[in-house]
Amino acid sequence: MAKIVLGLATSHSPNVSTVPELWALHAERDRRNPNLDFAALVKAAPPHLADQLTPEVFAAKHSTCQRAIDVLSDAWRQSDADLMLVIGDDQRELFLDECSPVFALYSGQELIDIPPAPETVDPSHKPALWSRHAQHTEAYPTQPELARELIRALCVQGFDVANSSAQFAGRSLGHAYTFARLRLMRDHVKPMIPVFINCYYPPNQPSAQRCFDFGLALRRAIDGLPSDQKIAIVASGGLSHFVIDEALDQQVLSGIINKKRELLDALPMHKLNSGNSEIRNWIAAAGAMHDMPARLIDYVPAYRSEAGTGCGMAFARWDAV
Repeated sequence: MAKIVLGLATSHSPNVSTVPELWALHAERDRRNPNLDFAALVKAAPPHLADQLTPEVFAAKHSTCQRAIDVLSDAWRQSDADLMLVIGDDQRELFLDECSPVFALYSGQELIDIPPAPETVDPSHKPALWSRHAQHTEAYPTQPELARELIRALCVQGFDVANSSAQFAGRSLGHAYTFARLRLMRDHVKPMIPVFINCYYPPNQPSAQRCFDFGLALRRAIDGLPSDQKIAIVASGGLSHFVIDEALDQQVLSGIINKKRELLDALPMHKLNSGNSEIRNWIAAAGAMHDMPARLIDYVPAYRSEAGTGCGMAFARWDAV
């Protein structure tokens, strides 16, 4: 039967792939974000936040994140896995705006990364575009029959998983998955199966408990595969953003690293909003690898503005026993 040989979890914010000298571009985007009351956040920010906004601190945090990603990429290569199963979310990239399935798997013959036209890219995203899209259109290998087997097994367990079997014309693969391809796989390319969780878009976002149970069901589905392939699971996204919530991040990490599901189940829906919502991907991965030892590689609260905006960057791994 198939075997999970490795688990990885990584933040994929453009902040992590932008040189520190340009982090101010992301802060400027935060100031323009209509979903943030930037002025109110500045008033509520703690006084010591100014100490986090120096060029020296930016450079040190950037270096820490790059080392952590290198650790994850090296682990992927050394695992010699046959397949990368990436748990992420689609932000109206692959799916049409009118349809956001709670859970879905991709079972098409290939995945196409279509780089966007430069004039359509926000200036703050351009320095990190290399981590979100290839320079030219690129086709990723997949494993359609294995994906369909997983979908069937998940449905038998009570999860009504959508089957996405083709990309709509002009739609590219989302950055949760291209980041895993470009920054983790690098030149060690193997087939990928995307697993989608609707993190961002109400009203059909799953609870933390449902995400953990989905991970458990995914694990049972993998264990039941007739294939003898070695599989690596990757959780892509998170943690807290666009306003950093270190207490929330620590609760999530403690629940995952210390195998305390109750800490994850206790996460309220209103906390899993905006960028925080990608925490769901980590929770599902934790469910899938509940019996594998987890290790935190690093946690970096990457503040980038006087309002406390930024991203709680986190990097972790699970190892087979």
